Amino acid sequence: AAGEAQCLSYAGCNFLRQRLVLSTLSGRPLKIRKIRAKEEDPGLRDFEASFIRLIDKVTNGSRIEINQTGTTLYYQPGLLYGGSLEHDCSPSRSIGYYLESLLCLAPFMKHPLKIVLRGVTNDQVDPSVDVLKATALPLLKKFGIDGESLEIKINRRGMPPKGGGEILFACPVRKVLQPIQFTDPGKIKRIRGTAYSVRVSPQMANRMVESARNILNKFLPDVYIYTDHMKGVSSGKSPGFGMCLTAETINGTILSAELASNPQGQGAAVLPEELGQNCAKLLLEEVYRGGCVDSTNQSLALLLMTLGQRDVSKVLLGPLSPYTIEFLRHLRSFFQIMFKIETKTPEEEHMGGEKVLMTCVGIGFSNLSKTIR
Repeated sequence: AAGEAQCLSYAGCNFLRQRLVLSTLSGRPLKIRKIRAKEEDPGLRDFEASFIRLIDKVTNGSRIEINQTGTTLYYQPGLLYGGSLEHDCSPSRSIGYYLESLLCLAPFMKHPLKIVLRGVTNDQVDPSVDVLKATALPLLKKFGIDGESLEIKINRRGMPPKGGGEILFACPVRKVLQPIQFTDPGKIKRIRGTAYSVRVSPQMANRMVESARNILNKFLPDVYIYTDHMKGVSSGKSPGFGMCLTAETINGTILSAELASNPQGQGAAVLPEELGQNCAKLLLEEVYRGGCVDSTNQSLALLLMTLGQRDVSKVLLGPLSPYTIEFLRHLRSFFQIMFKIETKTPEEEHMGGEKVLMTCVGIGFSNLSKTIR
């Protein structure tokens, strides 16, 4: 009966990952009703079912109950176990969809996580593996999660609709997290990037690089974009190309932007020149939004601040994304933690769009191989 009182209840399919991740970390059971109940094809989608199976793999003793139509999900979290695992992701969402949540959970496992994920590495919906490698790993290091065993390695690229990519993600375990004070993004010193092409002419990558450089070199001399052309087995099952750019500041802030070509047989063909230009413009847009963490990783930063030691953490963010705003609400219901939010106008900061200074005191979450005290 005590367990029932603690159980949080939600309706609808939105923010399923956030709820499952926070439920797992806080140890609070969760019930989600009315998952796409009104639609012709009700219930969980295949990529959500795949995500639930992944959560089941990395934990030990979780109890998951789904009704026959898949419209109600009851989840009682077990202990985060980790270890060496493999998982085949559903090709309807990219590996980034799964990896984003693993980045939140991995530091708190009982055994260091080493997992091979297969599926789509780059698509137009979720953050790609390249972007998470370039932005999320340096962010984890700021919280003291580092070491040789922290890595994301792309063995094969896979483009939608068929995928065929494979990556390795490894992360060490930490007992406690360091609080951070990360309020000055600093000036941008260099831009790096990757233009990749699979199962199309290698020339595509060079054409993207050329057009992106035409824009970026007006602002900065230090622009270097690698070309990555994968052949044979490592090129997955579908053709495509795309680009991922990151801007790095003197204080170690990394902002990112990315674009991928339309999946084979969907939408009009994209010219590599246009894609390169648009990606460069997206990066400039992200630089304008600014902050110390780019918009894809806002929720990861806020989660790690919440779980830090009982000390003040501060971080300066650009405008909050709708996903992040919902994440803050969930943090309040799972961990009873509130952030102090101060807006900074562009005049105060002399640059870019409006910024938000987020401050909180960590809850002192400690990973004693997951004993909850």
